[in-house]
Amino acid sequence: MRAERSTVRTLSAVMLAAVVGLAGCSAAPGEQAADTPDIAPVPVIDRATQPLQASPTITDPHGQRVSLPKAPERIVCLSGLCDDMLVELGMTPAGTSNPALLIHPALMGEQGKAVPAVQGSFGSEDIESIAALKPDLVIGLSGVHDSLRPAIEGFAPLWLTEPVNWQESVEYLRNLGSLTGRTEQAMAAETAFRAKLADAVQATRDSGQVRQKVVLMYGSAESIGVDTSDSLKGDLLAQLFTYPFPARGADVETASNYSVEELLAKQPDVALVYSLLFSPED
Repeated sequence: MRAERSTVRTLSAVMLAAVVGLAGCSAAPGEQAADTPDIAPVPVIDRATQPLQASPTITDPHGQRVSLPKAPERIVCLSGLCDDMLVELGMTPAGTSNPALLIHPALMGEQGKAVPAVQGSFGSEDIESIAALKPDLVIGLSGVHDSLRPAIEGFAPLWLTEPVNWQESVEYLRNLGSLTGRTEQAMAAETAFRAKLADAVQATRDSGQVRQKVVLMYGSAESIGVDTSDSLKGDLLAQLFTYPFPARGADVETASNYSVEELLAKQPDVALVYSLLFSPED
């Protein structure tokens, strides 16, 4: 099961939480354990934001072309990325399949309770529930909502997104800023995120925290999944800390699977663990 992808606001929250949470186990500058691999060069985080123009047509980071007759006003979100982007642009979703995420203080808080919830489970949302919201655009997650395309495109365009690193996450935000005409809001959010990431990268180097081995994992003892350095969250953590968890091969079904023994062999200093629950029965 795939975790949903997020963008600027949520990435900032995750990044800062990691920096603050690991402060207690920072190594002194210049101190390095014998089994710690050489620290990668400081990532170059460009703080500059390129100009952005409004356009009814965009091509996203994965080459998908989206063309609309006019700027969308009613956007239904089937993925957390969509909710996150709309909040960054100062917009409110016409509907969401992620009400618990939308009411998080980092997004809309209590105001999010007024947004209609799309019925159905993640990846199997109720089509009639979506259609009833009269969307100009529906945004979902690639690899999850593909099967809904024929039904949804009977009444609205469907844009499937899936960033694999923070740069693509920001590019999706820019895409939506262009489509909605909210270019200033998109550029402001991008500028703030780039500055926050650049500052955090420098902070972990200055404090020695970059030497801390970190792993972000999910699942159970029988099947442990790891957000590898080829994933959005793993790539982001690798900018800040030592993250020795590459994808194990090219098969998407097994590339992120690590055994307990393999994890222990890496001797991580900090394990960040999250659960993926999609129904009250889970």
